Order: sequence, then structure tokens, then C-alpha cells
Amino acid sequence: MARTGRPKAALVLTDEERDQLVRWSRRAKSSQALALRSRIVLACGEGLANKAVAERERVNQATVGKWRRRFVESRLDGLVDDPRPGRPPTITAAQVEDVVVATLEQTPSNATHWSRAKMAERSGLSASTIGRIWKTFELKPHRTDGFKLSNDPLFVDKVYDVVGLYLNPPDGAVVYCVDEKSQVQALARSQPAFPMMPYMPEKRTHDYLRHGTTSLFAAFNTSDGSVISSLHRRHRSIEFKKFLAKIDATVPDGLDIHLVCDNYGTHKSPAVKAWLDRHPRFHLHHTPTYSSWINQVERFFAYITADLLQRSDHRSVQALEADIRAWIAAWNDNPKPFIWTKTADQILEKLGRLLQRINGGGH
Repeated sequence: MARTGRPKAALVLTDEERDQLVRWSRRAKSSQALALRSRIVLACGEGLANKAVAERERVNQATVGKWRRRFVESRLDGLVDDPRPGRPPTITAAQVEDVVVATLEQTPSNATHWSRAKMAERSGLSASTIGRIWKTFELKPHRTDGFKLSNDPLFVDKVYDVVGLYLNPPDGAVVYCVDEKSQVQALARSQPAFPMMPYMPEKRTHDYLRHGTTSLFAAFNTSDGSVISSLHRRHRSIEFKKFLAKIDATVPDGLDIHLVCDNYGTHKSPAVKAWLDRHPRFHLHHTPTYSSWINQVERFFAYITADLLQRSDHRSVQALEADIRAWIAAWNDNPKPFIWTKTADQILEKLGRLLQRINGGGH
């Protein structure tokens, strides 16, 4: 009598099960393991022997037998992986919510903000757990950012004016953002720096000697990112007039010049106004008070500060000025304009939401 082997469990698919298995086997987002199990069960449902299914799917017969048996016992649920062994979660959703709400709406009794240790003491959770919760929800109680809202009565009009220049510059004109970076110090560290090494950052002494200051006047072209600059030891109206004259000499004749600048006194002095009256192609556009963020030259100053000035080590103002000139010359070899995307309406809407939060609107 021929041996028939162990009898196979009968496997009959319903129409709904077959449709679901086909979707799992074809859907791009299904895991490869689930897709393979679905194909195995579909083949078994066609009446194929385990050996034939194993050859078709290039797996061993034991794998086919396992998933045939799991499907017969638990149907579609049997194709999902068993829960992995390990400690069950001990942090409940209610505990997480409590930590998040307390972080946002409360302060500890003896401090201005939460630390991981203080929140751990309050909640009964570990400090590392508090850290993971804060990281998940991007909460950083130890950090603050500064802001100052403009009190300019013409704030809205000035925002529309300046942003309009960025997004829709006038024909036959060039737009420059102008400002001075004053009191740039030539600092000499008291000792040479220790160079950066693997696992150790560069180290510098905290003390230094001052060797004088200079002021950087810059006009940032919003169209192509190029910069017109001058260095002066002082930043009075007379120096600003000299800088305006340099802009006038640099920009080709026939182009109007629109300058975006802040409300510093030298920009509005009688001497400067008289100079502007004699040069009608110049048009000044003042930013609102306390709104340096709207002047693109401030972004340029941030670059030169980070790249050059923050770690500078100069024994004289002349050396500092030479490095500044060289840095700006390199910038102008490959200038990069800043892409302004926010409209005036979007800016004002965002500020409106901020004011509502500050004033407790909606509570």
C-alpha cells in the first residue's frame, strides 16, 4: 500500500478572503512577508500540494505547511505576525497627555519652567521617559526665543510697501536693502586656539584684547544677491551720504534706485534728505520700527557674522577690514539672492494670530 504522508488540512477560500489575499499580495504598501503568505494561501486554495507551492514561491515545504495551518486555524488573522515577546507598555496615553498638558499650561512652584527632573517628580515617571515624551511632541521648556512687536502706527502700510518691492519690483529699477553693521570689533584672543580634533571641538579662550572697531555699510541687491559695501570707522550721516554716493556711482544710469532701510536717525537726517532731493532717482522705503526681520540685508549680516566675525582673531582694525573686504568679494563672485515667499497678507495674518495668543484670545 503506497504511503500518502500526513493528511493536509482542508483549505477552502471564501470570495471575500480571496479578494483580500489578492489585495495583500499586490498592494505596494504591504510588507513582503505578508505578500508572500498571501500568495502561499492563494496557491493552496487552488488545490496545489505543499511541494508545488514551495517550488513556485521558492520557499521550503515547512513554510508552506506553517501558513496553510495558520490560515485554517485563524483564517486571515492567522497571517499576521504574533505579538513579539517583551514587557508590555507601562506608560498610558493618559499619562502622556498629563505630561504634555502640564508642560504647556503649568509651571513648577519653585521655577519658571519645567526641567526633566521636576516633571519626573511631578508625574512619577522617569526623567528619560519625560525626555522621550518631550522629544516626540517637540517640546523644549528650557528654550526661549525673543520677539518685539512693532508699535509703528504705519506698520501695515510699510509692510505692504516693502513686501511689494520684494515680490513685484518696479520696472526699470533696482531694489537694495541697506543697513550698517556698526561697532564690528577687532578682537585678539589672549591665547592661540586649540584646533578641532576627533571627539573634541575647537577651543578658544573667553578673554580677548580689543583693537578698535569699524562699521560695515552694505546694500543687498534683492534681485541677484550682489552686495555694495563700504567700511567706515564711524556711522554718522556723513558716512551714510558717502555710501549713497557709492551706490549712485555703481548702479548704471537710467535705473531708479529703491532703498529699503530702517528708521535709524542717520537715514532721516536733514543732510541725507537734502542729498536725496538732489538725486531724484533714489527712493527710500522705511521698514516698520522693531522689524529688522523684514530687511533682507540682515540675513546677509547673519552670514558674514557666522562665517567670519564670530570666531575672528584680528590684531588691528586694518586686518579686520581686509578680511571683511575679501569675504564680500568672494560672496560677489557667486552671489545668492534670498527668495521671499510670504505676501503682506500672510505676514499680517500670522502676526494677528500671535497677538491673539498673547492677549488670550479664544480663552
